[in-house]
Amino acid sequence: MSRSTAGLLLIASGALFIGCAPESKSSGDGAPSSAPTVVSKIGTPDTSFTAPSGAGKSAEAEAKEIFANRCTPCHGSKGAGDGAASPGLTPKPRNFTDASWQSSVTDEHIEKIIQYGGAAVGRSPMMPGNPDLSAKPEVVSELRKLIRSFAK
Repeated sequence: MSRSTAGLLLIASGALFIGCAPESKSSGDGAPSSAPTVVSKIGTPDTSFTAPSGAGKSAEAEAKEIFANRCTPCHGSKGAGDGAASPGLTPKPRNFTDASWQSSVTDEHIEKIIQYGGAAVGRSPMMPGNPDLSAKPEVVSELRKLIRSFAK
């Protein structure tokens, strides 16, 4: 088979596949549904679609999940700076249970570190930022509240 024939077959099969996708569903009021339909096989909707992480969760629940996944390895589950990765870090991760540190920083300072990392406030660049949270101020606020809750 020549390359041009193979190319035409590829284009034709792509057009056939696109043409077989199901039509958009109506929400009952005549307007098309805005929910995406994932097609696993031609014409068969895939009902196993899961929403992206964070979608549908409260800001508090998302903040707790983020802390557990991103912060705990260094800061520890109780915020004492004793996470599994902390022995190999210089400087050591911040101990959020330290009352003198808690009283020395503003909420804005904590939120800035969460979003932009330690280097953004003149601290260690080992503390990474979370730029994906810049569009989620409510989650950043909940993370700050969680950090404040470790004060003793």
